[in-house]
Amino acid sequence: MNAPVNTTAPVLEVQDLTIALPPGGDRSTAVKNVSFSVGRGETLCLVGESGSGKSVIAQGVMGLLPKTLPVTTGRILLQGEDITHAPLSRLRELRATRMSMIFQEPMTALNPVMTCGDQIDEVLREHTPLSAEERRQKVLSIIGEVLLPEPERMVSSYPHQLSGGQRQRIMIAMALVLDPVLLIADEPTTALDVTTQAQILKLVLDLQQRHGTGVLFITHDLGVVADIANRVAVLRLGDLVEMGPRDEVLKTPQHNYTRMLMASVPTLNTQKRAQDADAPVVLRVKGLVKTYSDKSWFGKHRLVHAAKDVNLEIRRGQTLGIVGESGSGKSTVARCVVRLIDPTAGSVMLGNDEIATLGASALRPLRQRVQIVFQDPYRSLNPRRTVGQALVEGPMNYGLSNDAAQAKARELLGLVRMDVSAMDRYPHQFSGGQRQRICIARALMMEPELLIADEAVSALDVSVQAQVLRLFEEIRERLKIAMLFITHDLRVASQVCDALAVMSEGEVVEYGPAHQVFGNPQHAYTQALFAAAPGKNFAFGTRPGA
Repeated sequence: MNAPVNTTAPVLEVQDLTIALPPGGDRSTAVKNVSFSVGRGETLCLVGESGSGKSVIAQGVMGLLPKTLPVTTGRILLQGEDITHAPLSRLRELRATRMSMIFQEPMTALNPVMTCGDQIDEVLREHTPLSAEERRQKVLSIIGEVLLPEPERMVSSYPHQLSGGQRQRIMIAMALVLDPVLLIADEPTTALDVTTQAQILKLVLDLQQRHGTGVLFITHDLGVVADIANRVAVLRLGDLVEMGPRDEVLKTPQHNYTRMLMASVPTLNTQKRAQDADAPVVLRVKGLVKTYSDKSWFGKHRLVHAAKDVNLEIRRGQTLGIVGESGSGKSTVARCVVRLIDPTAGSVMLGNDEIATLGASALRPLRQRVQIVFQDPYRSLNPRRTVGQALVEGPMNYGLSNDAAQAKARELLGLVRMDVSAMDRYPHQFSGGQRQRICIARALMMEPELLIADEAVSALDVSVQAQVLRLFEEIRERLKIAMLFITHDLRVASQVCDALAVMSEGEVVEYGPAHQVFGNPQHAYTQALFAAAPGKNFAFGTRPGA
């Protein structure tokens, strides 16, 4: 029989927690002497760069740490119960009933061969004596509570049949179906567009207030922190360097590391940028259409208009941003421009060359003129090839000698601020930000006229993101290259874009100079998109000495 729960006490207490790292790493501990608490109905945000120990702490609380990461000192108390070294049987009893976790990527956290209803029902089967009918009603009730449409359809759907936002709502339903006192959310909105993110954050806060749940929210998005946190704890390389009420930490940070993080947050204020009206047009898209035919089991065809009558223009030395929600057509346009997919109709002019209708063999000479940097640097590089081999492959395929390609690779590594010693190392030996720099260098090896960045900084920490954005800007100014920058992060777009195209359901609904679109959005969709930006009205702290 469990002891009575003290509702005035913290739901979670972490006391002097130290978690060791395997021998041979760059440091001996993942987290060192970390202490904090989460009260009932409170949201504590853990922030810090990758490798700071945020997710390790979450895994430690849930009892999900691998044996290679042991808790060496300290305690973890859940409603006063010490669960630091609790047996697996006890942890299984506590998971979902007293503590739950929402993971970053729902597609990997959900079972692809079970319906969403069965996955929520599994929680109830394991932890309650409810009958099958009572469980079904409970499942339908929680589906409705997380504001998913058509609950009957949702319970019979598989994860791949839902959008990213809907899958994340299923994860939230699973986490909250048994009213746990502690909810851990580990980067739950990182992969979501701004409006879906706003909906998920509001949902979590509404459910928290309704159930009185304590929330430990892990994120590197300081705009999100500004919107939802009661208190903020800042981690750096496993050390808790600052903690306090949200406004104190974000507006008047005391530690230099916290100040650096705050100063790295891009603002939504964009200034009018000087434009060369006589610069040659590098890319002109006219009337671009991309239509897919979706055939159902019953033989019916459904046309999906991924892009409808899209018109864009980019001049040399200019950056055009495309923003919009997931499914708005941003990446479809980029893939049509780079000819990874074939347009259904319309014109794509690269300089004076029409490339929309060219066949594969005719496209090859033009490939080097357009290069793309993808979102995930971990999947963009071949893990079996050294950085040097990855850099020289493209130019050598187009006739450059090995010596000349090697010399060019060393030069470009310097341009993206990487040491030439990287040539002999493999991708796994670098951080995410370093890998993205390598991907940028690889794209520039081809001396392209047009560089496409497809969500190229969305997976990076705020400080690394700031470095990569400055790098893009320097490259644009130095090489006078044309850039097509695709992002769902409005703060990022405001910092790097000369012009902005806003897309919704395959159409460009607003288009113009970035300072005009940000300063006075005309379309209702653009206004709603900007209104959903996290922390849009929050004044973050400044740089040290500023």
